[in-house]
Amino acid sequence: MIRRVESWYAAFGAIVNEGHLVSADGLVSLVDAAVADLGIEVRFYLVDLPQRQLHPVAADAGPSLPVDEGVPGRTFQLCAIVRDEDEHGGVLWLPLLDGTERLGVLRVALPAGTDPDDSWIREQCWTLSGLLAHVVSSKAHYSDLFHVVRRSRQLTLSAELLWQLLPPQTFATPRVVVTAVVEPYAEVGGDAYDYAVDGDRAYVAVFDAMGHDTRAGTTSGLALAATRNARRGGLPLVDAAAFADRAIAEQNADTRFATALLAELNLETGVFEHLNAGHPPPVLLRGNGFLKNLGGVSCPPLGLGHLVGAVPKLEREQLEPGDRVLLYTDGVVEARDEAGTQFGLDRLVDLVEHHHREGLPAPETLRRIVHAVLDHQHGSLQDDATMLLLEWPTSPARLLPDV
Repeated sequence: MIRRVESWYAAFGAIVNEGHLVSADGLVSLVDAAVADLGIEVRFYLVDLPQRQLHPVAADAGPSLPVDEGVPGRTFQLCAIVRDEDEHGGVLWLPLLDGTERLGVLRVALPAGTDPDDSWIREQCWTLSGLLAHVVSSKAHYSDLFHVVRRSRQLTLSAELLWQLLPPQTFATPRVVVTAVVEPYAEVGGDAYDYAVDGDRAYVAVFDAMGHDTRAGTTSGLALAATRNARRGGLPLVDAAAFADRAIAEQNADTRFATALLAELNLETGVFEHLNAGHPPPVLLRGNGFLKNLGGVSCPPLGLGHLVGAVPKLEREQLEPGDRVLLYTDGVVEARDEAGTQFGLDRLVDLVEHHHREGLPAPETLRRIVHAVLDHQHGSLQDDATMLLLEWPTSPARLLPDV
């Protein structure tokens, strides 16, 4: 049955059609029933928020698996389809991707005598993996189960708020890749990021609100919501910043503010424009290394009321094909070890370049770097650390497996 096209189509159809009415906790049983005639066994694992462990969705599927070692971890890191040589019989591990957002991995045990290197079989398993990723992503809006599976520990209230506001950590088209990371994932207070890609325009932003408490999360959430609302209303960057400035000021009796970097990239021409509201400047990476910091501060942080009637200057840079722009908050470069040594911008850029030369996908590069920042402070950050990497133009092939 494994090579019968109609059997695979029937399985895909059952998942789609019956999936309309299934709850998150019923998805495993639905998939088991759908693939029963194929003779395969399917298990899926979701990555936790810090991207260190792959947790099984089914309670009886065994222990969690490390991202940094083993076949499942390599599958997740490299977005690759990997044959498990240590398993008896034919077993394939596949990345669980919603678009290019890495949700976890899928384990497919094939019937006896099936060749895991058969390209047709791999194509069907890859389609199954993509279908399941879409279903998991959609069901997460209506259930707590997948959110609970992805948590290694309880989130603070501010972290709960911000994770609900953030877009997926990775998005790609043939013309652009955007990927981001945030730590400490369970206690993040004032950091946030945002992006949107429509037509010939890519919008990206990073925010860093004053403080590390729930009010910091509220301030950052206001900045994100206000700039998003302004953008969707057709307002340019300067007006979006002014709108966020007023929104934060009106909601705070005391002086609360958020630094921000708001930017737009023309995907046709490569023109990169940005407004810097008291934030560390973005870094332009070209070829094999650091090229320069992009511009200075355009205006004070958002929320101080200084943008009323002001017209901040937009900085402009002409990108070249293959350029990468790195946005970050000061918690990344200012992380200190026990001796007081800062992580520093030079080390940050060196790590980005090292992993890029190694051919790692952009989201895996940022995952490893943020873990290096955490290790620098022995796993306990004194400030939020957020990074966003924008690549233009790029081949998204590195974000998808070679079937």
